Amino acid sequence: MGPKRGPLFLYLGAMTDQRLERETGPALRVAKLIGPVLEGMGFRLVRVRVIGQNGQTLQIMAERPDGSFTIDDCEQTSRAISPVLDVADPIAGRYHLEVSSPGIDRPLVRPDDFERWAGHEAKIETSVPQAGRKRFRGNIEGCERGEVRLRIDGPEGGGERLLVGIPFADIAEAKLVMTDRLIEAARLRRPASAAMGDGSTWSGEPQSTRATDRRQ
Repeated sequence: MGPKRGPLFLYLGAMTDQRLERETGPALRVAKLIGPVLEGMGFRLVRVRVIGQNGQTLQIMAERPDGSFTIDDCEQTSRAISPVLDVADPIAGRYHLEVSSPGIDRPLVRPDDFERWAGHEAKIETSVPQAGRKRFRGNIEGCERGEVRLRIDGPEGGGERLLVGIPFADIAEAKLVMTDRLIEAARLRRPASAAMGDGSTWSGEPQSTRATDRRQ
């Protein structure tokens, strides 16, 4: 019997050290407008989406650097960015503004997201093929040398797993997979100071606030 081998490692490229900016069109314009506002408040932008056509909803996802974001934070953010959006008018037609936290099965948009949630399962889709594929699912092993490390099942479906390095810059979308272990980890990591603004207990659901129509 030969010596026991460690997990195979497959090298796939290099990355950048920025938020994954995958917004386009109006969502991109909104992201550029509100990013500095959020930073000035001590928050970080996670994602912007515009959903629907008639009766549009502008979804803004944000967080504190520690990953928390309470109802009070949502309300403060909504009040701060609403005047900016009203002046710049980046979206045609009427829309609802919705500000929320990332939630448990959150998007992973920064290198430190992959460090913070190392050991948990994630789904990653790349914008260009990596070693002949664009979709990956496995346990996060952190982020190192410009790459997200992910331990995935081998191509033959055997017991040996591959440790792949996915270029951060080539990630189109990444998010955590909801598991009981992730729910418990999120509960334990929640800062005691991040009590809900309405006095309610933490439920694990994304915290959000929804404003009225922003345009007539």
